[in-house]
Amino acid sequence: MNREAAIYYPGEVPRHLTYPHVTLHGVLEESARRHPDATATIFYGATMTYGGLDREANRFAHALAGLGVEPGDRVAIHLPNSPQMLICLYGTLKAGALVTMLNPLYETRELVYQLEDAGARLMVTLSQREIFGKAAAAAAQAHLHHLIVTNIKDYFPPALRALFTMFKEKKDGHRADLDASRGQLWLKDLLRKQPAGSPQVTVDSAATAILQYTGGTTGLPKAAELTHDNLVANLTQARAWIFDLKEAGENIFMVLPLFHVYALTCCNLAVSLAAKVTLVPRFDLKEVLKAIEQHRPTVFPGIPAMYAAINHSLLCDDDGSKKTNISSIRVCVSGSDKLPGDVKQDFERLSGGKLVEGYGLTEAAPITHVNPIYGKNKIGSIGLPLPDTEVRIVDFRNGRDVEPGDVGEMLVRGPQVMKSYWHNPGETRKVLSDDGWLDTGDVARCDEDGFYYIVDRMKDVIITGGLNVFPREVEEVLGQFHKISEVAVKGIPGRIKGETIKAYVVLKDNEQATAGEIREFARQKLAAYKIPQQVEFRQELPRSFLRKVLKRKLDEAEPAE
Repeated sequence: MNREAAIYYPGEVPRHLTYPHVTLHGVLEESARRHPDATATIFYGATMTYGGLDREANRFAHALAGLGVEPGDRVAIHLPNSPQMLICLYGTLKAGALVTMLNPLYETRELVYQLEDAGARLMVTLSQREIFGKAAAAAAQAHLHHLIVTNIKDYFPPALRALFTMFKEKKDGHRADLDASRGQLWLKDLLRKQPAGSPQVTVDSAATAILQYTGGTTGLPKAAELTHDNLVANLTQARAWIFDLKEAGENIFMVLPLFHVYALTCCNLAVSLAAKVTLVPRFDLKEVLKAIEQHRPTVFPGIPAMYAAINHSLLCDDDGSKKTNISSIRVCVSGSDKLPGDVKQDFERLSGGKLVEGYGLTEAAPITHVNPIYGKNKIGSIGLPLPDTEVRIVDFRNGRDVEPGDVGEMLVRGPQVMKSYWHNPGETRKVLSDDGWLDTGDVARCDEDGFYYIVDRMKDVIITGGLNVFPREVEEVLGQFHKISEVAVKGIPGRIKGETIKAYVVLKDNEQATAGEIREFARQKLAAYKIPQQVEFRQELPRSFLRKVLKRKLDEAEPAE
């Protein structure tokens, strides 16, 4: 750590930590031992204790063994946030198998690719018609041995479960007819038949726990092998950074999807604390506000779009939500995208808590940087490195460290960095050096105070006329134009000067603008070589489930008429 960063490094946070060599399911077992009656999950008002969660996970581990799953096999979990998700996650690990998470919104083709690449033996999915249909088709195509199915209502409180059965289950397509001849089984039936004691399986903490798929920089998704040690190290770092967390005294609001590694690490952090985990299957604003007021969470990991939506609802009061009390929220760490200053300030004012920006990537389990929770933090910065996380900013051309303040490619090294890409040594060598440095693929800089800033993605940098243009800079300038709602900038192949800069623009409602008008605005604020040569108007921009713009899909989407 440089001298400047040391000034603002939180005094309460050790720079170096001791990391326990335990498994993720060992973390659950320890919390169940210390706090067996503490609430582990809250799901639509139903609760499960840590002792109960541990026993259910044990039952699932025994069920897997009965289905022929052996240590080292892969189990795919295709579920929304729910108690079933946690039971299957920790139960799979207790059986010595590896977990791969599947997005419930995936199409069959995407499911088949991940199942085949991971070599999954079986999958757990939901009975809801669309999700089950795609899962069943994928299981058949990938030649899985079993498809285990659960109904979302299985862990509802009794009264809600009865109402759901009468009024929503059939109407919303949550009933599925299983075919035992195709290896389809109900999760609740499997668990009912199993003992609650711990399975006698020894798992090394250095072994791979999760195959976490990432798009990486190019090509098809790759699976980062995250070991138990990687994931336990990252939750240990996070727990040290948020130094005032209380054991068995927190409530973590989990609306980020658990198939995403940031949400998974936040959940593991909660389990290590024996904290309550309030599980919300998806971000529906009314449901989220209702759950916050009812269950009073203290920690809310999220993304900027979530905090912005809550701010808008509470400030505008379009639907009477202004009366919602969110003052229980003490700490929020935002990831996935840049956190706008006004979003941070409004949310902190409304909640009375702290909202800071952090940074991570799948290959680092994922968190590497966070702004200090209670000390100095800077809007637009990803913050300071976590304990034991080394960072270098290197020259694009020669790999040498740049001077402070200069832009370069960011490398990180620490105990949270992945083991490798699954069965892909060639891609592993491209990003992970023999001495443990991970190439993040992000362009970054470090200021005079030791705070880091993401400038852009390396793969998004536009080279035009031999000069580098960072799309994020152009996007931030165009975003200031009063008629623009959203904008994305990318390079497209050009004839003479390498790449041509193209802006994809979504206008605000009831606004009209011309390409010339937008280029003229850019000319007032950018060097001539950074001005977009092409402007295309869109009704919307393609985005991921975490609201990131999918630039690779911009050319596939239809332009606005």
